[in-house]
Amino acid sequence: MTSSGQRRCGDCTLCCKVMAIETLAKPASSWCAHCKPGRGCAIYDTRPAECETFACLWLVNDLLDERWKPSRSKLVLTTSDDGIEIRCDAGSPNAWRKEPYASEIRAWAEQGERNDMTVVVIVGPRMILITPEHEFDLGIVGPDERIVRELEGTKVVGATVMKASELGASPEVSGMRLTARRS
Repeated sequence: MTSSGQRRCGDCTLCCKVMAIETLAKPASSWCAHCKPGRGCAIYDTRPAECETFACLWLVNDLLDERWKPSRSKLVLTTSDDGIEIRCDAGSPNAWRKEPYASEIRAWAEQGERNDMTVVVIVGPRMILITPEHEFDLGIVGPDERIVRELEGTKVVGATVMKASELGASPEVSGMRLTARRS
């Protein structure tokens, strides 16, 4: 948990639940053993570098108002090479479907589709690719897998998951676009 600018984590510790922490062998969607929910980290001064450098979008983006604070929204927003990732607290798996979040997420998906960026909702181990017109439930996407979007122009009309080794190096294969796996 870190802070940036005027915003502070305060009582918010949701990243300590929804994010995986490789150094601590902590899987996503489970509380970190060092987290005191609502109070902070018991090893804050010696926390791993991946925790020290992490900042959710609510901390660093003033365009996200107080409604988007993770402890309130039950959503931790991050960026990836491909777009926006919305990690939903598995204890509130439909939080992203509620307003005001749902309409803003759809608006991001519309903008993303025009700019070859993705919006992915992550609920526990499941990934859902959001487009202006569809939700593609991709199931569990492993570290050796990639999301492949089927395109008609810039419009996403289908999505599948494939092993990275089956795709080769090209990010585009005959009307399909490769989306990197989240880290």
